[in-house]
Amino acid sequence: MTKSIVILQGHPDTSKSHLCHALAEAYAKAAQDAGHTVHQVTVADLDFPVLRSEEEWTEGPTPAGLRKTQQLILEADHLVILFPLWLGSLPALLKAFFEQILRPSLNTEGNNPLAWRRLIKGCSARIACTMGMPAFVYRLIYRAHGVKFLKRNILAFTGVGPIRTSYFGMVEGASESRRAGWLKKMAELGRSVR
Repeated sequence: MTKSIVILQGHPDTSKSHLCHALAEAYAKAAQDAGHTVHQVTVADLDFPVLRSEEEWTEGPTPAGLRKTQQLILEADHLVILFPLWLGSLPALLKAFFEQILRPSLNTEGNNPLAWRRLIKGCSARIACTMGMPAFVYRLIYRAHGVKFLKRNILAFTGVGPIRTSYFGMVEGASESRRAGWLKKMAELGRSVR
């Protein structure tokens, strides 16, 4: 069965290509070759303001430049979210993106928390997080709190599941063979949509 996949490239730096970009391309190519429909969204290329008050979030409209992406996410079968670990969590631009996309106006049942759990129900997700530290240190010592925040407070809260994660540690100065292994892993995940 073919799926509609939305890849959210969350690296805020578009001045050069980073590992996040290569991982996204590997996943996208493999998924397309397997017959899936893939939409790639580079968050840093989108034009939207940072929300600065509760009133802006609850009463303001979704910016025009995000409406198409918002609809793609709401209709997706699978989300792939890639980002570098910055200060232990996702970059601020990616969080600001989710704040704009997941506005209270999407919840047609008012402030019913159970309605949020149905917003993107039936959609699975893959989070791919790159970092300078060893991945096991982030998972075991720091308890992966930034990724858990994204999983629990944004994705699971809106009904996304299952949510799987891939961590890529010690990325600075990684050997070509190690990078090739990471790209191969992402391609395998793209072929099987996991």
